[in-house]
Amino acid sequence: MLPALAAGSARLAYLDPPFFTQRMQRLSARHEGQVFEFADLWAGQHEYAVFLGECLSEVRRVLSPDGSVFFHCDRRAAHVARGVLDQVFGARHFRNEIIWQYRRWSNARRALLPAHQTIYHYSKSAAYVFHPMFVEYSPATNIDQILQRRTRDARGKAVYARDEAGRVLNGGAKKGVPLGDVWDIPYLNPKAKERVGYPTQKPVLLLQRIIELASDPGDLVLDPCCGSGTTLVAAELLGRRSLGIDASAQAIALARRRLAQPMRSESALLDKGREAYRAADAELLAELGDLELVPVQRNRGIDAILRAHVAGQPVALRVQRAGEPLEEAARLLLRAGRAARCGRMVLLAHCAEAARRDPEWPEQLIVIQSVRAQLERALTAQA
Repeated sequence: MLPALAAGSARLAYLDPPFFTQRMQRLSARHEGQVFEFADLWAGQHEYAVFLGECLSEVRRVLSPDGSVFFHCDRRAAHVARGVLDQVFGARHFRNEIIWQYRRWSNARRALLPAHQTIYHYSKSAAYVFHPMFVEYSPATNIDQILQRRTRDARGKAVYARDEAGRVLNGGAKKGVPLGDVWDIPYLNPKAKERVGYPTQKPVLLLQRIIELASDPGDLVLDPCCGSGTTLVAAELLGRRSLGIDASAQAIALARRRLAQPMRSESALLDKGREAYRAADAELLAELGDLELVPVQRNRGIDAILRAHVAGQPVALRVQRAGEPLEEAARLLLRAGRAARCGRMVLLAHCAEAARRDPEWPEQLIVIQSVRAQLERALTAQA
């Protein structure tokens, strides 16, 4: 199919080829019970490199002079892909090494948890389409950095620009910070609406960012390893034309179904930022002292979990809020602790009735008076 395409017809190409995993990739669709699979098995790195070289050579031919390719890979063969890309597109046309980072599940291997993949960006020539994007300033950015203009001195060092009188110049309206090459975009969770059960499916949000960076509305976006069609869906949502190629008839049929109703899952994490999920109250956690614990960010009943389990089960902790009835604090902790299958639930109470136990409370609930409450009680008694 690639050789049949006209030279210079696509503005952007995205490739998410097999990653040299040396195994069959297999996954079941969530609703239909259909199994999608493809072989990622190679005689060795040389055979894999030859496959990439043939594909990328055709991709380069199909790209317009101002076009770009974004090549998706991971730790297993990134070095192979980089060498082939340098050979086909020229090392001078390397533009970016994008790190797509995400949070995933626990790791059973004796190694660091794999939490990123790599996307190489090469252009066909020195003149290529690129639309800068901007993000919010870091919370650590001071007001001078936001407001004042920067320049380079005679030694090439970045300094604040000044006028003839030595006054620092205002930088004018600010767009934010240019988008960097580390992208924090959530991996598709198992309940995401756009998830279709195809192995290695990528988020539409990731592809939309790539398409917005390196193409214009109406441009042709090419994906020669289109799989479930995520690139095509993203292109459709952004007003681009698209062409997807895949060796699997199942994959093509799935991509057609997705294109009939293109959609993406919204990401609350991207909209709000990770800090928005830090709901644990630092002041409350401070009352737990120097205990080795893990703060819990998104739970009404539990503030923290002890790092060490007791009798093989987790221990949940909660600090009573100001003005919160003891019974309410206990109810919230019990409900959350049971749902999390905690063996013990410890409630630090501020009220004087901490020693009073409701006969209905189970033995697993331990209520103790906080140090702060004991101190306040002692000082009140001496007044």
